[in-house]
Amino acid sequence: MIIDLPSTTTSQVNTRLVELREQGGAVALGRVLTLVIVTDDGSKVDAAVEAANSASREHPCRVIAVARGARKAAARLDAQIRVGGDAGASEVVVLRLYGPLADQGASCVIPLLLPDAPVVAWWPDEAPAVPATDPIGQLAHRRITDAAAERNPIRALEQRRKSYTDGDTDLAWARLTTWRALLATALDLPPYEKVTGAVVTGESDSPSTSLLAAWLAAYLRIPVKRAKATSGEGIVSVVLERRSGNVELVRPDGRTGTLTQPGQPDRRVALQRRSTEDCLIEELRRLDPDEVYETSLKALGKVTAARGAGRTATARAGVKAAAGGRKTTTRRTAGRGRAATAADAGAEGKPGTEADTVAGAEQSASAPASAAAKTTARRTSVRAKVAGTAGKRTPKPAKRAASAKTAAAKTGAAKATTSTRASRSGKASKASES
Repeated sequence: MIIDLPSTTTSQVNTRLVELREQGGAVALGRVLTLVIVTDDGSKVDAAVEAANSASREHPCRVIAVARGARKAAARLDAQIRVGGDAGASEVVVLRLYGPLADQGASCVIPLLLPDAPVVAWWPDEAPAVPATDPIGQLAHRRITDAAAERNPIRALEQRRKSYTDGDTDLAWARLTTWRALLATALDLPPYEKVTGAVVTGESDSPSTSLLAAWLAAYLRIPVKRAKATSGEGIVSVVLERRSGNVELVRPDGRTGTLTQPGQPDRRVALQRRSTEDCLIEELRRLDPDEVYETSLKALGKVTAARGAGRTATARAGVKAAAGGRKTTTRRTAGRGRAATAADAGAEGKPGTEADTVAGAEQSASAPASAAAKTTARRTSVRAKVAGTAGKRTPKPAKRAASAKTAAAKTGAAKATTSTRASRSGKASKASES
């Protein structure tokens, strides 16, 4: 049921809520918090209210949407109350503020807050520079922003880092829950080695990519590079570098991811991009400060930009292999194409067939002929070297034989001389005796 209250006051809106409660029962007893949505008037209001209605099925609450209208118009408050099927498991109050009232949202919200219930403020689009100092932000226990919806998401995330106060959070952080869970699970499997570095690849304007890189840098205490993706949406891949091999989580299509790690088979995991409703439901589960988010914000300065387009190690290897295959195929095709062109021209009998055939035959025969000539030249050179070596070594045996003959002749002459002397001395001795 939808009830319109044009040109009304907060007192009249509160009275109407009490009447509806009395008619339909004490529905306010089941509300656990008040969710205040701050946005500009237009189609954005309905989208934010729909997300809040979906979240209210897990967190029953009163939703107050503050829609800021034209500031140059007369001061006016138009209200709309939605209950029943049009409000999910909550009751929705839409306040459209015009003129000077556009900047007085906190004054219009206070009378409609549930008593003794926490307050959560949500800016689905443009958020104030310091949410904690905003009038509505001062009323809230938790302040939810969405850097991805800002005009410059990366600059908005940097502003969140500078202005962080306990109770601040961002939907860009909630979009990382599945990624963080999968990476933590992968590191729980053997081998239990230290991660030495990481590369996170994503869109250039993705605040979730920067937050994930900062989270790894803060808690693993390693150098982390942030690379820009050439394709894909949001976060595309994460590579954790280890000695035994990299751990890679790649999601090229925004729906299904592939987890690769040494010693384990590749696994396909559900890694669908989270909707605003899912992120809002997660952020409403806790009202205390998020220390992990705070630490990751402060670690944004530790992330360095990677040079060139971001690609995972697997993708780079695949591209190189494909390029090498294409080059080899091109060379073989070119070599075969020359002979094939000549043969085809000769078979088809086109003009200039004889010249083409001769040219093709010469080209096809030149390679083996040159190879045969080179082989023959090598063999001739080797034979010549062997022959020269043999020629040089031939005189040595002859010299040895000649030397042996000379030595034998000298020995024989010496023996002859000795025998002659012996005979002469024998004759001389006989003559003396006689």
